[in-house]
Amino acid sequence: MATASVAFKSREDHRKQLELEEARKAGLAPAELDEDGKEINPHIPQYMSSAPWYLNAERPSLKHQRKWKSDPNYTKSWYDRGAKIHQADKYRKGACENCGAMTHDAKLCMERPRKVGAKWTDKNIAPDEKIETFELDYDGKRDRWNGYDAASYAYVIERYEARDEARRKYLKEQQLKKLEEKNGNQNGDDGLSDDEDNEDALKVDEAKVDESKQMDFAKVEKRVRTTGGGSTGTVRNLRIREDTAKYLLNLDVNSAHYDPKTRSMREDPLPDMDPNEKFYAGDNQNRASGQALEFKQLNIHAWEAFDKGHDVHMQAAPSQAELLYRNYKINKEKLKTQVKETIMEKYGNAASEEQLPRELLLGQSEREVEYDRAGRVVKGQEQSLPKSKYEEDVFINNHTSVWGSWWKDHQWGYKCCKQMIRNSYCTGAAGVEAAEAAADLMRANIARKEAAEGMSPPTDEKKLATWGTDVPDDLVLDQRLLAEALKKEDERRREEKDERKRKYNVKWNDEVTAEDMEAYRMKKIHHDDPMKDFLN
Repeated sequence: MATASVAFKSREDHRKQLELEEARKAGLAPAELDEDGKEINPHIPQYMSSAPWYLNAERPSLKHQRKWKSDPNYTKSWYDRGAKIHQADKYRKGACENCGAMTHDAKLCMERPRKVGAKWTDKNIAPDEKIETFELDYDGKRDRWNGYDAASYAYVIERYEARDEARRKYLKEQQLKKLEEKNGNQNGDDGLSDDEDNEDALKVDEAKVDESKQMDFAKVEKRVRTTGGGSTGTVRNLRIREDTAKYLLNLDVNSAHYDPKTRSMREDPLPDMDPNEKFYAGDNQNRASGQALEFKQLNIHAWEAFDKGHDVHMQAAPSQAELLYRNYKINKEKLKTQVKETIMEKYGNAASEEQLPRELLLGQSEREVEYDRAGRVVKGQEQSLPKSKYEEDVFINNHTSVWGSWWKDHQWGYKCCKQMIRNSYCTGAAGVEAAEAAADLMRANIARKEAAEGMSPPTDEKKLATWGTDVPDDLVLDQRLLAEALKKEDERRREEKDERKRKYNVKWNDEVTAEDMEAYRMKKIHHDDPMKDFLN
């Protein structure tokens, strides 16, 4: 282990050193101390604990493993929270206007805003805070636990310990109370024996014993050979010695098999014993109870999913396998519910339906019903009117009939007032008379308008020689104006062929004369004309 000596050792010294290391690892020998008096963990490997030869270490130490290049400016100290350095008696210039401290201003003041600040009252001047500056290295700036006081966690531990102590005390009181009540009830009976009384008294005495005194039941002193001539240590055994071993429950040779290597007995050693009095029923009981069945189903599902092509493995990715199995159970439950709802929707559910009528259950009735050849009820049963999901015979706005009881000119209305406007107020007979008078007046006006239009004189239509019309026979053209129109038409056509001759100051005139129209007709090229290629 951690040693500074690299000199040659004899075989006996080497053996003693190994035994000492084994005893230290087992906790039977005290740990080795370094130069500072601190214990060295005996489980540290030798290549880490052994110091290099060039360090010339005289005593075992772990200094060679510590950081020896340290920053002189680095410090592990932290801010002194809540510390005060000076408290003034009166307000000072530049101090906080709210509390009067010199280390901050009114904007950064953490004290409750006063009604009148310390600047004006000159009373209750707050002390100055202690401001410190540290030069931290890269790791120090990012250390989450820098400045944490571990002693503050003692309060949490004390609180939990007090809770556990109160719980143990309460349980002990309840146990004593139950045993005392049981003893009181049994003392009233005459048929109890003295042995049972002594046994109950013994239980009460055991309950009163402190639990801390019962924790040493499994201390075993074990002798280990060490370099000092032998040492004794206390090894705690977790098994209660009062429990009977599995292989001693049934000494029959043909009983359940016990495997000493794995310390397992799968079958029940006492199958004929009362289950209520049985303490051990074999290891197979644990396999068929608790979460073992769920784990078994999970493994089976992982195997089947792998066989069907899913990339899932229970040992390699247990979380993935468990998630897939959970989703599989949810989808399976949804599918079962969907199939059940589909069947109930198609065939119905007799359990949830209303109770059948008495005449159908008994198969007979005193009522006589007579039918005709078409299957219609003639006698013996009242004719039921078909009901609608809408409200019927609801009269609104003083109407005595419903909407849709009147039909005229392809429009619905109210029969009581003959109105065609829905949700209108009923006007009664006066409204009907007024509507008829208005209709008669409208018909009279239409007839008078038609008579006036029939007596109007006919108007002569004047046909002009414009675009798309034929040339009238009585058209007279001026030859001089016609020659000018032909020249203008030729210029316009040349401009269409060559846009470079178009002028910037174009004057547009939308007045078309008969000569211009004649010139356009004369210069117009008909695409169907066989002589169009010989023109011009």
